[in-house]
Amino acid sequence: MAGILKSQHLRNYLRDPSALIGSSLLLIFFFCAIFAPLLAPMDPYDLMTVDLGNFLLPPAWMDGSVPAFPLGTDDQGRGILSTILYGLRTSLIVGFSVVAISSVIGVIMGMLAAYYGGVLDAVVMRLADTVFAFSTTLLAVLLLGVFETRGVVTVIFAICIADWVKYARTIRGSVLEIKDNAYVVAARSSGAGDFRILFRHILPNALPPIFVVMAVDLAVVIMLEATLSFLGVGVPLTEPSIGMMIAIGKNYIYAGMWWLTLFPGVTLILLVVAINLFSDWLRDELNPRLARQT
Repeated sequence: MAGILKSQHLRNYLRDPSALIGSSLLLIFFFCAIFAPLLAPMDPYDLMTVDLGNFLLPPAWMDGSVPAFPLGTDDQGRGILSTILYGLRTSLIVGFSVVAISSVIGVIMGMLAAYYGGVLDAVVMRLADTVFAFSTTLLAVLLLGVFETRGVVTVIFAICIADWVKYARTIRGSVLEIKDNAYVVAARSSGAGDFRILFRHILPNALPPIFVVMAVDLAVVIMLEATLSFLGVGVPLTEPSIGMMIAIGKNYIYAGMWWLTLFPGVTLILLVVAINLFSDWLRDELNPRLARQT
């Protein structure tokens, strides 16, 4: 414990206001998402609790409001606060799932391509170039249009197909720098197998850049999921989504129902900003040379 408290990374973290603010906001969002059923005044997707009589109620400080709905309601009578809390679950589930799956696939493919080279490297990199040539959003929309079923799993799968490339490219560059180092050559000379060399000697030293990519990519994926839901090709209407809330609310902006888009929009912005603040600190910690240059 004393070693952790004396860690240079921890001291730098405690001295960085941006990292503290970002991580604190993230913890709040995680807490709200995990305990949404306990914190939300209602289950916005339980038909037994939704009443159409609560149609487009304003926030609590405006005339005509109802105390049970502090941030107002949408066009289905669902509380905005409750829907945001449940929508955070979808955003974080999709974000972390895509980052986890894409990073594993990309790291394995990129690492093997760089280590063995030759035909394998050429095939993997040409495949990566092909996927990279398309916009991630456009490719995800295309894939979601092909799938017959819609849901969180489908969205995760569609984004992963387009998202693994950045991890493969990043790890490939790191492995190309590491694989000829003295400790790798020594391990190979001692008779260590490829599996041991890759996962014991090369991968741990090539991972720091991947952690930075994962942190940045989490915000990108959350925004992409919201974009897909906003466009109507993401999660279905029966599942909560902040992007879908904004899409529904835009139809009522000119009617003065600003709370339908403002509150979910601000929540999405704060979530992405919190992730970016933390990822900036992580980038500087794992790449001190870059921090000194900036």
